[in-house]
Order: sequence, then C-alpha cells, then structure tokens
Amino acid sequence: MTVADAIVLLAHGSPDPDWMLPVERCAALMQARAPTIPVHVATLEQGRSLDEVAATLVTAGHHEVAVVPFFLSPGGRHVKRDLPAAVAATQAAFPALRLRLGPGAIGMDPDVLAALATAGLRRAGIDDLP
Repeated sequence: MTVADAIVLLAHGSPDPDWMLPVERCAALMQARAPTIPVHVATLEQGRSLDEVAATLVTAGHHEVAVVPFFLSPGGRHVKRDLPAAVAATQAAFPALRLRLGPGAIGMDPDVLAALATAGLRRAGIDDLP
C-alpha cells in the first residue's frame, strides 16, 4: 500500500461549532504525532467540504490522500452510502489525487473502543481497574 502524503478526517458536520471540537482536536493530535503529513478536516454538511479540502491538497502538490471516516457507528447511510459517494465524486473531480477511503467507522477500531470504555468507566467514577 502506498503511504499517504495527506490525511482527511471526514465527519458529518453541524452548524453548532462545539460539535466539531472533538474532530478538530483529534486532527491536531494526529498532526502533532505525524508532523510531516498534513491533516485536514472535511464534512458532509456545515463545514469545509471534501471538494474544498481536495482543492487545497492539489494546490499543495499532494497525491496520496487517506480519507478517515470520523464516525463512531458503522451503521446508517452516511458510512454505508454517503461517504463512498462523496469520495467517488471528489475523486472524479480531482483525478490528480488518489483518495483512499478507510474502512468503516473509526469508532469500531479496537483502540478507539478501548479508549471509550476507559473514559466511560472514569466518568462513572470507576478509576481503579487492573
């Protein structure tokens, strides 16, 4: 597999700016951990579209882009239908890019599930676990 030279977190989006905070914070953490690979955020609704981010990436000379679905659940039309359609449409509009849509929702990744379980227990007041 070719290594990505840019990453796009693709989220749903919302008119409420607080909704985007975890997405933006995750992008910043990813950028800090991989400082040579630009990390961008795109949304299906109410934010920078995948086409807008793709235009920025093309202008900057990027070619291999990993698109990471920033969704917790693999169910629903967004992950199953809307994300693949958006990536296909953007790929057609920007043939200089190779967009690779990551599998399913990030929320199904074992590391994400483990972190959510730990956070849920902590919020329930259960901190002393083996």
